[in-house]
Amino acid sequence: MTIFSSMNLVRRTIEIDADTDARLAEIAAERGQDVATVLADAVALLDSVVDLASPDVVEDRRRLDQYLATGKGVTFDDIKAWVASWDTAEELPPPLSRKTR
Repeated sequence: MTIFSSMNLVRRTIEIDADTDARLAEIAAERGQDVATVLADAVALLDSVVDLASPDVVEDRRRLDQYLATGKGVTFDDIKAWVASWDTAEELPPPLSRKTR
């Protein structure tokens, strides 16, 4: 699926790290396309799977803002321990939010 076309082109300068640039060039060469087409396809794919206006994203943003304001959350280690305890005799309760930073 390629949606990049020569119509309505806009020149935009972006800064990316060298590894990303190399990977873009590699993907473009593998596909026989230019980097602009690869980027356009990547944006179209991202847009097709991530709905920034969806309730899930809105809720995620609300929770991130709350964490940034309070520093309270649940650590990954707490989540891992909780999940690892599922279906065991010592199953843990869901971890509680606490100051993490």
